[in-house]
Amino acid sequence: MSNGLNISLKSYDSIFQSEEQRNTEEIKPVPISELKPFTEQPFKVKLDEDMDALVESIKQCGVLTPAIARPHKDGGYEILSGRRRVKACELAGITDIPVVIKNLDDDTATILLVDSNLQREHILPSEKAFAYQMKLEAMKRKAGRPSKENLTPVESDYEKLRTNEKFANEVGESREQIRRYIRLTNLVPELLEFVDEGRIKMRPAVELSYLDEDCQRDVVDEIDLNDCTPSHDQTIRMRKFFDEGKLTTEAIQAIMS
Repeated sequence: MSNGLNISLKSYDSIFQSEEQRNTEEIKPVPISELKPFTEQPFKVKLDEDMDALVESIKQCGVLTPAIARPHKDGGYEILSGRRRVKACELAGITDIPVVIKNLDDDTATILLVDSNLQREHILPSEKAFAYQMKLEAMKRKAGRPSKENLTPVESDYEKLRTNEKFANEVGESREQIRRYIRLTNLVPELLEFVDEGRIKMRPAVELSYLDEDCQRDVVDEIDLNDCTPSHDQTIRMRKFFDEGKLTTEAIQAIMS
């Protein structure tokens, strides 16, 4: 068990942002059974070679950086950062993991979760899509955009623009590229999986995102039937037909043939 709690003080310090936080936030071993996933978690935990390497590393060296979590309203803790480490500990037979407990509101927790996971080396387009959407919405709410409970507009166009620019700078993407990623959240799961697999590129995927669900599923059927995905030009034609109310199943078949 001691290996599971082998953490350096430097790892602690790298998590905190101020002396006040170091004095008020708690680090403690938490049973894995008490840790719960974040609501609408956009990032996946894969049981791949990287996970095998992480499990072996934890067996040999312990958990060098604690997970981050916040108290869950139903008891236990909600994981904000370190879900892969938690899974690796479970696979390694370690029952407790060191956790930094933070008391955070929903928007701050969302931003922390996205920021900590965007540091990963391999991120799927679908993960970025939902993560960008979650963080941008949280940032806008914190900047004054009305919540569902308060529909009174309080954020000016200038403030909205500044939020978008700040977000782009933080994630290192252009605002147009961020817009493209967020459009992917409008795809049906089958098409989004094709994007993750690299079978459909970003620009044609964005065009398909403007089609309704029925048309998108017709596209999925054509892909499965012909074992080919539409080009950018083909998806532009589909979107034009859709905007004109002319995109039928037959039209999709004709365009993709």
